[in-house]
Amino acid sequence: MKKIIKINGMSCGHCQAKVEKALAGLNGVSAKVDLKKKQAIVELNSDISEQVLKDTITEAGYEVVSITEKKGLFGR
Repeated sequence: MKKIIKINGMSCGHCQAKVEKALAGLNGVSAKVDLKKKQAIVELNSDISEQVLKDTITEAGYEVVSITEKKGLFGR
């Protein structure tokens, strides 16, 4: 399952790397952070709640604006 997390507070490559590292520290999670779009695309290989994702980013010093499930082509 993939999720898109909108994040406030990132302003540089260091911020981007910090969020990626924090999310990658969770078991079963891989993340790619897009600094321009101020979002992370997270792939979950295990059952991790949105609250855990939010808490992880908040603890890294950033604000989660929203978390949405990434749909495939044509919303499937």
